[in-house]
Amino acid sequence: MFELIQSGGWLMVPIIGCSILSLAICLERLWVLQKSRVAPGHLLSDVWQLVRAGELTPERMQLLRNQSSLGQIMVAGLNNSKHGREVMKESIEEAAHHVVHHLERFLNPLGTIAAIAPLLGLLGTVIGMIKVFSEIMLQGTGNANVLAGGISEALITTAAGLSVAIPTLIFHRFFQRRIESLLVEMEQESIKLVEVVHGEREIDYE
Repeated sequence: MFELIQSGGWLMVPIIGCSILSLAICLERLWVLQKSRVAPGHLLSDVWQLVRAGELTPERMQLLRNQSSLGQIMVAGLNNSKHGREVMKESIEEAAHHVVHHLERFLNPLGTIAAIAPLLGLLGTVIGMIKVFSEIMLQGTGNANVLAGGISEALITTAAGLSVAIPTLIFHRFFQRRIESLLVEMEQESIKLVEVVHGEREIDYE
């Protein structure tokens, strides 16, 4: 492995750096974007039971806010529920903007890595081919080892860049779809909360 990295030239260093950063971001987002951490099931019914029992204390609201993104949105709505339906919806939308920013954290760097990794590999290809043609100009085509070394450098960097870019792009798309589905679910639960608080629907406790 070290021989491959060494033969790939100095451009293997930023490519490896991109792979490490991509792996770290993917692991962090896989942990953060778990459904149980963003929009746990039955949260709405649990919150409403606390409201009806008069047990939704400031301490419990702080706990709900810290436990999940949906809890943060619901607490923002409940804090302004007494000011009317429209004010409650506006506070929910404002909290949702902060939640979206948190959920999309590091996705731009991940997309950047997916874009630049193959370009770094292509740059390595160009540099390797320049070396090959320079050696041909100086020594002719008789020194096969030198020619093979330049071609090897070109191919290794290209393969390394694509090996980083392809899974990074896959995970980037995956996280985007995961966030979209979570946002839809949180929006539905938030609408239910507004309707329940203002007596427009009943809670399903199942």
